[in-house]
Amino acid sequence: MKLTFLGGTGTVTGSKYLLEHGGRHLMIDCGLFQGLKQLRLRNWEPLPIAPREIDAIVLTHAHLDHSGYIPRLDHAGFNGHVHCSAATRDLCGLLLPDSGRLLEEEAEYANRHGFSRHRPALPLYTEDNARAAMAAFRDVGFGAPFEPIPGVSVTLRRAGHLLGAASVHVAWKGGSILFSGDLGRQEDLLMAPPAPPVACDWLVVESTYGDRAHSATDALGALADIVSRTAARGGIVVIPAFAVGRAQALMYGLHLLRQQHRIPDIPVFLNSPMAADATRFYRQHRAEHRLDEAQCEAMYHAARIVNTVEESKRLNDLRVPSIIISASGMASGGRVLHHLKAFAPDGRNSIVFAGFQAAGTRGAAMVAAAESVKIHGQHIPVRAEVACLDSLSAHADRDELLRWAGALPARPRHVFVTHGEPVPADTLRQALEERHGFTCSVPEYRDVVDLDRR
Repeated sequence: MKLTFLGGTGTVTGSKYLLEHGGRHLMIDCGLFQGLKQLRLRNWEPLPIAPREIDAIVLTHAHLDHSGYIPRLDHAGFNGHVHCSAATRDLCGLLLPDSGRLLEEEAEYANRHGFSRHRPALPLYTEDNARAAMAAFRDVGFGAPFEPIPGVSVTLRRAGHLLGAASVHVAWKGGSILFSGDLGRQEDLLMAPPAPPVACDWLVVESTYGDRAHSATDALGALADIVSRTAARGGIVVIPAFAVGRAQALMYGLHLLRQQHRIPDIPVFLNSPMAADATRFYRQHRAEHRLDEAQCEAMYHAARIVNTVEESKRLNDLRVPSIIISASGMASGGRVLHHLKAFAPDGRNSIVFAGFQAAGTRGAAMVAAAESVKIHGQHIPVRAEVACLDSLSAHADRDELLRWAGALPARPRHVFVTHGEPVPADTLRQALEERHGFTCSVPEYRDVVDLDRR
């Protein structure tokens, strides 16, 4: 069994791991690179294997940094199946076409306003490409082994983090490897905690927050404070949030704060039709999260849904205290960019990030106190209050990652630390070695490992 690292190395994006066994190829995750330009350019580079030679894909979950390259691969000749949990399939049916539509809109906007260096600017893939790719999806149950390629058995285990999120255990004659996927929190507002890891010879573990523990501060209390003081200034709170996962957690959190009279009764707008659609899946997949039917209903009605482009534009004319939740979570695209252009220059307003901000994204720049950010070819001043509530993140922190890995029934032969920027990844590597006595390494992009000989 050979393992090639085609993403998720030195970055929290682009997760792709290629396994080769008996002349067949299995890809674990198939994500988009995001953030820094040199990373995004990798999305346009050919893989070291022809798409038609990849026999199957197994997804850990639906977020685009794990699934967003599938339409590109499918359009280029991949003709195998994509295996994932039922909730992941449902969410990909929303996320991937939306991604294609946004890529088309961004290319069209760049061509219309002339700020792209490419003539013409082209989308990485289209909405139609994404819809066509969904025909390849096959859902599988948690804990039920299946064989995506001959001689290789795969089992999904719950990872928390997001509806349908899984760790992936791969076994063959001679060994096994466990891919953690993105691991959730022990006390997440919505999601149940990850299942304990199963025994494996090799472990691939994420390290998004590998160098830090989430703040012990009450996350909802901190959000309440920001909302209250912004409203007192007569300002608008803009919350860039991933449409699947964080948007729902924020809606439920704001419902609780209103119910407890901890924030003023001001309008809340969810400017993401996809987030509104995704929220209904929390009703369909209730076994995967903490909310009962009444709580799901309260979450769904916590915000006014903004559907049309015209309604979205009208939000930029708001002059009364309000809250706008809109994608994307790192301000890398989507409708939230127009709200940032409208509200970031005014010191009465607030911009609140509710999760990890990858290097090279506008979100990372604003959290680092950038005086301006570039949006649609313009430099937009940032005078609004900017806050990042890491404790609202859906990712396990350093201590939770160490506890999860420490629950392995036996010590693995080797641990590969991935899906983290360089400092968090190496910090977690060192902690795993010191606390658990594991042998660890942090792989580089396109590294190849022969597991049968290691």
